Amino acid sequence: MEKKEKLTVAVKYNPQEEAPKVVAKGKGYLAELILKIAKNHNIPIKKDSKLVKELYKLELDKPIPPELYRAVAVVLAWAYNLNKKFKEKILKNFSS
Repeated sequence: MEKKEKLTVAVKYNPQEEAPKVVAKGKGYLAELILKIAKNHNIPIKKDSKLVKELYKLELDKPIPPELYRAVAVVLAWAYNLNKKFKEKILKNFSS
């Protein structure tokens, strides 16, 4: 059985723009490099191979299509809540 090459996609959302965009994507070594950069910058990482395959097909820096809005919104909401909890934990530790 042939091993599948890892795919990675980075999505960014700016509320002043019409929709989130794919800002980075890669496979194999480049995918690993994108993940390493994300980890080094404390960017939340969510595994969703089905969504990644769809997002990987898109052009960089172009708004995602409406049919992917819901799936991407779920991931962005997850990342937002994760960041919020992390910030609250940090603030609690500094105020103690």
